[in-house]
Amino acid sequence: MQVFIPTEVAQHATNKYLGVLVAAKFARALNEFPRDRSAPGEKKLTTRALEELTEGSIEYRVVPRRRAE
Repeated sequence: MQVFIPTEVAQHATNKYLGVLVAAKFARALNEFPRDRSAPGEKKLTTRALEELTEGSIEYRVVPRRRAE
């Protein structure tokens, strides 16, 4: 099992909390794609998302919320 240290996640995101949110959203996007579930040794989607975030291969932007008037 691979362990992701919060400082690793924070290096590629503004902070560790935003990094986890970005990885979770990316994992949800990965879940929509068809994949071979019978492949042995396939990594979990959250692990794949955190790996790609710490490698710096995920680009994201923060969109400010609109306030309801």
